[in-house]
Amino acid sequence: MPVTLDGFLAGVGARAFRFAEAGLRHREDAMDAVQEAMMKMLAYRDRPADEWTPLFWSILRSRIIDVQRRRTFRLGWLGSTGPGGEDASLDWADDGPGPARTHDGREAYGRLVAALRELPRRQREAFTLRVLEEFDVADTARIMKCSEGSVKTHLSRARAALQRQLEDFA
Repeated sequence: MPVTLDGFLAGVGARAFRFAEAGLRHREDAMDAVQEAMMKMLAYRDRPADEWTPLFWSILRSRIIDVQRRRTFRLGWLGSTGPGGEDASLDWADDGPGPARTHDGREAYGRLVAALRELPRRQREAFTLRVLEEFDVADTARIMKCSEGSVKTHLSRARAALQRQLEDFA
């Protein structure tokens, strides 16, 4: 059980993001929902630590539902008729990447995850927290309970190992 709320939030962040992204199907909305849930949790830092998990997931779920409702409302007013009563059916252009690019992205992500699993635990933590979770060096050191110099060393070694493992993929 985490001793601090910061430790709890650091531990739950990645899972919370995956949960929000699955519910919202939009990366930026998912990041916003998780960040808002974490900010709201700060008001409950005096609660016992065993209450944090259900409280956080309840707050996050509510944020996801709020975002989904806002989307429905924003699109609902457009309706199916235009200002002059003519049929103005929505024609949403798919501005996302094509199927080949989507496949390549998934393949690259899969290769990265596989390569990360091969790293030693401390290197994997340093890379995930600094690069993927975008924590600064001081926060990463606090989360990992080591010095800032150790974080930099672990990150440097992780990057070198990943570069060796993934150089044929690029």
